[in-house]
Amino acid sequence: MTVSLYDRLGGYDAIGLFATQLVDRAKADALLGRFWAHSGDDRDARALQLLIDYLVRETGGQMYYTGRDMALAHVGMGIDEADWARFIELVIQVAGELGVGASEGGEVLAFLDDLKPSIVITRG
Repeated sequence: MTVSLYDRLGGYDAIGLFATQLVDRAKADALLGRFWAHSGDDRDARALQLLIDYLVRETGGQMYYTGRDMALAHVGMGIDEADWARFIELVIQVAGELGVGASEGGEVLAFLDDLKPSIVITRG
């Protein structure tokens, strides 16, 4: 029997903690903070819960995600390569501090790499 990434990451509470710490760091980050500069607490709380729901579902947990697809959710934000690189740095930092194993971390990074074309704008 194969154990889901959701279970190997520690389930809902662990994914919730990861998402909360990641978003808190991104909000405070000199580069990424601009994406939250003009949002209120209610919007931020809803966006965080949608992120948790999405991550739980995508890692194999039992969660119904009610948000938009990644392309639509990020359209018009102007997320570029530098933003993406900084975001990945924060993902790695938070995952490392929370003790995410190398195998699970690699799966998370591969998952994010698959999402990148839907989120990052291409210039050219």
